[in-house]
Amino acid sequence: MSNTVNVAGLSFTLANPTTTRKFGPRIGSAVFRRPNGAELTIETPGMLASSSRGVIPHLSRDHHNLTKAIRWVHIPFETFLEHSPPVPTLQAGKNPLHTFLGFLPSQHILSMSIRDPHDGKGMPSNGNAHVCASSLRGVRKISPSTWRSHVGACQPDIAIALSDTPFTDPPYSQKRLTKSIERSVQWLADILQPVEEPALRPNIFVHMSGATSIPARRAFSESLTEILHGREADSVKPFRCLDEGVSGYTFNLVPLRLSLDASIRPVPEDQHDIPPTIDSRDPLPTRNTRHADQIIPLLQASLISLPTSKTRLINSARSPHEILLFIQNIGVDLFDAHWAQRAADIGIALDFRFPVTEHARGKASTKLGKEIPTNGKRNIGHNLYHNDYTLDFTSLGGDSFVGSYDDRANMATQDICLCAACSPAIPRTRIAHGNDPNEASSIIPEEAPPRYRPPYTRAYVHHLLHTHEMTAHSLLVMHNISVLDAFFAGVRRVVAEKGEQEFIEEVKVFESTYDGNLAVFDEARVMWRNVEMARGKGRLAREKAKQEESTLGTAVEL
Repeated sequence: MSNTVNVAGLSFTLANPTTTRKFGPRIGSAVFRRPNGAELTIETPGMLASSSRGVIPHLSRDHHNLTKAIRWVHIPFETFLEHSPPVPTLQAGKNPLHTFLGFLPSQHILSMSIRDPHDGKGMPSNGNAHVCASSLRGVRKISPSTWRSHVGACQPDIAIALSDTPFTDPPYSQKRLTKSIERSVQWLADILQPVEEPALRPNIFVHMSGATSIPARRAFSESLTEILHGREADSVKPFRCLDEGVSGYTFNLVPLRLSLDASIRPVPEDQHDIPPTIDSRDPLPTRNTRHADQIIPLLQASLISLPTSKTRLINSARSPHEILLFIQNIGVDLFDAHWAQRAADIGIALDFRFPVTEHARGKASTKLGKEIPTNGKRNIGHNLYHNDYTLDFTSLGGDSFVGSYDDRANMATQDICLCAACSPAIPRTRIAHGNDPNEASSIIPEEAPPRYRPPYTRAYVHHLLHTHEMTAHSLLVMHNISVLDAFFAGVRRVVAEKGEQEFIEEVKVFESTYDGNLAVFDEARVMWRNVEMARGKGRLAREKAKQEESTLGTAVEL
């Protein structure tokens, strides 16, 4: 039994559709079919990569083409709004967004939203006919018609409809929530207007509005399934209701967390006019209260009246523990990898598996000292800024991936990490620098198994981090994304082969094995800041002062 929805080039199929209830762990596949017949498949639960100005941070085109875990990339369009018209809209030909950003239509699905779902800084209020977006040259007001024209010019595979999500100081009045719902519904209808070439109609995802109000979220969901009549129906032909034109539902957790934080934390008198913000200079902002127990009923309220046959996407989950919680209690299909990518900025090499391997069960971190959390659980990663790794010549994911790296070609993929950092493959051909045909001769025949170089070690990356080498972050991003992709593969395998109850038991084992407080991130953040400070003004003076402090009472001082 399967449950499939087809809208333009995207189809979503559930392998285990829930017939008795709306929520619970589920597996499926999202397949994007291009006009030439090519298919791109994302197995769910799965992940998508985040980008900045259309670029995955720290990765070149060669990097993300080599990283098999990168199959879906999200593009926040507000980063291009400093120019009018935006530069990506000037690209001609087929797949203009892929061409402009250097992604391959044969390998990558591209989605596009007006705002960055991870940006929580305060913004001016939206209007009845515009959304406020942030650019390098200030705030831009984007109307629904402008957004529709940008989407038509860029032709992303998936477009996120405009949503009136407030980023002013919460809490929000009932009147403000009602206005937010009405605007979001109207803007969704606008982007679903008939187009001259139906084949060019993008697949539309809708952000589920309603903030932290359960009645408001239910009202928005019900408005999507309401049958339209008259001019309203004519404006969205051939769809009878708005939900028929929607391919999936998205949930941005940043505004929800900010609202929940404001509801439990009193604001000082002198800060009432200051909107809640997240420090954009910190690559991994300080974690607030998880709020997961409060977020789950909000998301369930949004989905209770909607069909189960469409993709559910969450932005800004903060840990694998939260991801498992949302899969178990909601049945979310896709998560962004933003937290894992940003962990690479502060020198974290992720190292966890699902289900927990026998090698890791009941065993704390292999490193001594500060690397062991106070609760005795394993860290989900390694802070490679720490001096414990100065002479650690194991691979980045050597604790959880217990297979032998000496025979990678014959090992099962779940036993070893096949990222470009742990398993750097030898190219099959040389790079040709001239017209000599011998220069481009094959090194490894196509039919032969791949050959690998020795893995990059933690000691090597530790050295790169302390010498400000950009390669360190490139290796860490590729590794972290691959670890997260393997994590989702493990989730799918457990749900498919062992069922829901066994999955719930494995979640409990994961939570008892790995530190959910992410203490290693707090330590890495401090060390990252200290190393970054050494790059700024007065570096030599600070290093001299630090050296003097470390030599007090020694022969050097005398």
